[in-house]
Amino acid sequence: MKTIAFSMLAAVLPVVALADPLPSWTESDAKQQIVAFVEAVTDPDGDSYVTPSERIAVFDNDGTLWAEQPVYFQLIFAMDRLAEIAEQDPAILTTPTLQAAAEGDLRAVLEGGHDALIEVVNASHSGDSVEGFQATVANWLETARHPDTDLPYDQMTYQPMVELLRYLRDEDFKTYIVSGGGLHFMRVFAEEAYGIPPEQILGTYGETAYENTGESPVITKAPGVVFIDDKEGKPINIERTIGRRPILAGGNSDGDFAMLEWTTAGDGPRLGILIHHTDADREWAYDRESPIGRLVDGLDKGPDLGWVIVDMANDWSRIYSGAN
Repeated sequence: MKTIAFSMLAAVLPVVALADPLPSWTESDAKQQIVAFVEAVTDPDGDSYVTPSERIAVFDNDGTLWAEQPVYFQLIFAMDRLAEIAEQDPAILTTPTLQAAAEGDLRAVLEGGHDALIEVVNASHSGDSVEGFQATVANWLETARHPDTDLPYDQMTYQPMVELLRYLRDEDFKTYIVSGGGLHFMRVFAEEAYGIPPEQILGTYGETAYENTGESPVITKAPGVVFIDDKEGKPINIERTIGRRPILAGGNSDGDFAMLEWTTAGDGPRLGILIHHTDADREWAYDRESPIGRLVDGLDKGPDLGWVIVDMANDWSRIYSGAN
């Protein structure tokens, strides 16, 4: 019986070894470059070998791991949440911006620029404990649907990127999210969606306060932004929090440029990956002129820096994890 079992195992092993780690990627140059890089840095007999402790990979979230149109999903949550709060306490709507957000007037909120966004986030994200806030986010993810796809937002993760994250971890990479999105917001879904635990998520974070009213100590979310994890803030936060320069970085916009630039400027083998939104049929096509996910520097400078520019329309056979 042992001989038969061993023979059966031997027959299966070659199939497992040859299994495609990125089945939702077409057989394009992008896929070949990524696989070649991973194979090179994990080959202990090769000149490009990198020890597992140094195999750090960082990825943006919005537009890189899940969709970001027509606007960042966290802003949609913030507006929905503000409308709920206003039903109980209309007095919270003290400005035209907050009134517009509660009414779902996205155009008016976006026209208000950065200050308007911060105002909406402050009003909708503060005043609750971290646990209470995250329970609210989890409930929203259970019930809310995207206005165009009708998918739950956490099913609009990109299947090819989910596969890439899994492939990297299978090859002893440690994967991190480094995103402009809110830290407490992303920690609600990232482990289930991507296999990335809360302690490996870096994001924008606001003021918090420790309180003990006599029953149980809590950490409460307060108004105000402490750190915005975007542009040059990304490599700063990586250095501060992770303490190692990654060897692989993935993004989709000029907000990710500094992170990819810093990652690929290090010694030894390095890889930068840019997701270019080119698929107007299955997703959205946007880059240079888009107010969300604007991509100019990455397209102009990325190829000369050796980055892989992923053409979604041609390089991915499937887009969302939640739909074919």
